[in-house]
Amino acid sequence: MRVSKWCSRHRLCTAILLFIACSPQLLPAAIVHGTVTDPRGAAISGAAVALIQNGKVVTNTHTDATGGYTLSCGVGGRFIVLAAGTSFRQVGTQTFYAGKLDSVQQDVVLELDTVRQSIVVTASGLPAPQAQTGASVDVLHAPDFQNRFTLIDPLRQVPGVNVVTYGQYGSATSIFVRGGNSDANRVLIDGVPAEDLGGRFDLGSVSTTGIDSVEVFRGPNSVLYGSDAAAGLFSITTTRGTTPTPSFFYQGDAGNYYTYRNELQTGGTHNKLDYYGAFSRLNSSNDIALSQYHNVASSLNLGYSPTSTTQIRATARNTTAALGLPGAYNFYDIANDGKQSDQDLFVSTTIDNQTTDSWHNMVRYGLARKREQAAQWYAAGIPITTIQFGFPTLNYYGLPVTITGANGYSVSGQAQLNSGFGTYPNASDASSNRDQLYAQTDYKITPHLTALGGFRYEDERGSSNYPTYGISESLERPNFDYTLQFAGDFKNRFFYQLGGGVQKNHVYGVQGTPRVSSAYYLQRPGAGLIHGTKLNFNFAKGVREPSLAEQFGSLYDTLLSQPGGPEAILQDNISQIGAERDRTYDGGVEQSLLSQKMLLRVTYFHNEFGNQIEYIDPFAVPQLLPNLTPAEQQALIAFLQNNGGSYANSLSFNAQGVESQLEYQPLPHLFLRTGYTYLDAKVQHSFTSDALSPSYNTGLPGGPIPSFSNIPIGSTSPLVGARPFRRPPNTGFVTMAYSHSKYSATMTGAYASRSDDSTFLGGYDFAAGNSLLLPNRNLDHSYQRFNLGMTYQATTWLGIYTQTNNIFNQSHIAPIGYPSLPFAIQTGIKVAFGGHSAK
Repeated sequence: MRVSKWCSRHRLCTAILLFIACSPQLLPAAIVHGTVTDPRGAAISGAAVALIQNGKVVTNTHTDATGGYTLSCGVGGRFIVLAAGTSFRQVGTQTFYAGKLDSVQQDVVLELDTVRQSIVVTASGLPAPQAQTGASVDVLHAPDFQNRFTLIDPLRQVPGVNVVTYGQYGSATSIFVRGGNSDANRVLIDGVPAEDLGGRFDLGSVSTTGIDSVEVFRGPNSVLYGSDAAAGLFSITTTRGTTPTPSFFYQGDAGNYYTYRNELQTGGTHNKLDYYGAFSRLNSSNDIALSQYHNVASSLNLGYSPTSTTQIRATARNTTAALGLPGAYNFYDIANDGKQSDQDLFVSTTIDNQTTDSWHNMVRYGLARKREQAAQWYAAGIPITTIQFGFPTLNYYGLPVTITGANGYSVSGQAQLNSGFGTYPNASDASSNRDQLYAQTDYKITPHLTALGGFRYEDERGSSNYPTYGISESLERPNFDYTLQFAGDFKNRFFYQLGGGVQKNHVYGVQGTPRVSSAYYLQRPGAGLIHGTKLNFNFAKGVREPSLAEQFGSLYDTLLSQPGGPEAILQDNISQIGAERDRTYDGGVEQSLLSQKMLLRVTYFHNEFGNQIEYIDPFAVPQLLPNLTPAEQQALIAFLQNNGGSYANSLSFNAQGVESQLEYQPLPHLFLRTGYTYLDAKVQHSFTSDALSPSYNTGLPGGPIPSFSNIPIGSTSPLVGARPFRRPPNTGFVTMAYSHSKYSATMTGAYASRSDDSTFLGGYDFAAGNSLLLPNRNLDHSYQRFNLGMTYQATTWLGIYTQTNNIFNQSHIAPIGYPSLPFAIQTGIKVAFGGHSAK
């Protein structure tokens, strides 16, 4: 009996051991599971899925009929999931950590072998394939801007985006999206707002060092991103370490105009940690005297996973740049002797937690510290005394020049380069600081419906100081944003987003910003000449807060302190500076062609930009105060010139047009992309037209007769019925990329038609008159800019490249007055050691 019991127990233990041996999932193991879908969210069965650790396949499987998969590994560590399917390219996840007892969800969205589509975040606040969004979003990846100093030329390859550079390397660069103002865009660096308070952003000082991708959202998205996301959104993401062993990367090149650059990168992963760091320096003398430029950039990205469901990530990006300020050299033939220095620091710390498979939470703290200093050492120019306002006045003028616009009109004379009322040398400094706390929670109610809620608190602080003139101003703005959004789909065919945001801003109070977006597949993509039709629709409202200069320089405050000012305020209905508001709707179609080897996108958009803040020329303000004596007029103009002018919410305009984009991959190693945008923008209200009717080009009493007194001209702002400045009606681009074996080449081209503009020389001739103004219509020249880059990978660790820019030597790529950099070339090497190169 005892033997029988012992045998029974022995058989039971043996059976349990055999069961465990045959069932490895019962042993301590890291379990990785998820689904594999196509860009529309449809499950892909039979897709090959592999779990990678330290560059080796640990285990692999195939997806089931629902697209699901499960992989297990007996050890913990850092992994990547790779997936591939028939007619889909291989896609890998971000590296992730999983412990021995962890169960981690990693869903994979496969991409077609031919058409390029990316995962985007800006449209819905959550990662989603472009195919599931109804908004207009494009993504630039690191290969799109390799071998380049800045993002300027790559962003010219995005439809609806017009990039305007006011000079050469390092010069101020503005971005206009679908006709909106250049300060109506929110710019994020790892989720941290990078624009100045009020929206101004200088793209010219942004180095490509450490940048992994740039996501471009066209249209308002204040629902998710608050104030300043009024015309567009640019989300910059920095590079992460991915290799199991440390990687080291060096890139250095040199070119004409005494231009050289050096860049170092390193990155990798270790157990729960991933790390990446980069440093670069660029120097150039440029092609104009006193316009030397240097840019020092550094980037750091650290990630740590205390558990498989929680990740902590900290990023930091710092830029120190300095640029000479020769001014609009073509108007003077004398370079102004000024300098601008910038120090920008952006820090982000994020805690991301996947609480359950359906519930996700995230908290981010963001810090931005932007400082700018400007100095002018002496009053460059020819000292000349003329009679202004009936008094002898000394100012400093350029050489005699002839200014010719693209419209064929021209004027000759000498323009005032520096004011005799100034003090030299002089200096100024400004700061734009922001601390932001953002919390987001999202819950997948069903597999086809997700709810998202968000809260944002911003503490904005800014200052503007002119010690030379005894001016010191500062402000603080505590702002709050609340967001609620629902996103979902019906049968992977109709996708939608419905949300609303409320901004409680310190300056303009409470504003609501709704947004609705949808995408519907009239015909699912597939094989065939014309197969796959997607319809898109988007409606949204946006808002922008005033900048520091606009709030400090309120025309309302200026007039309030002047004799007769209160009467002028009532007469012209001038209010205190407040919010800018815009509304947009767009709709379009995406058509797949040639068995999805070609994709055509066409979108119509219509925008209304209301209550826009307009700059009021110092010479125009006295016209509102007719009772001022000549001496008082002269003193007021001098004060406004030194203090930056005045501003009022007096401008409104609409902008409608069509964006088109075609992508085609005729061969496995050749990719073609081209686009064209037509923009029809028209001013509806303008202070220049409404309060100074019919236009501000009559000159001062007793002054010279303007050159075009019979043609209405807006000196600093467009007139009613005209186009807003620097927004060409026709823009386009083309990209051809070839890569095979050891060779790769990329050719890019950008085109812009003539655009309306001003010389901005109203009041800057010998007698404070307007003889140097030109008619606004088609004043800026059209241009065609072509660039060619080539790379030869000599060995696995050494690459040699050449990048040529502005091949056809176009001199009018910048607005009138600013000469563009002529043909430029740089040649360099890339050296990579250790793990795969960081770029």
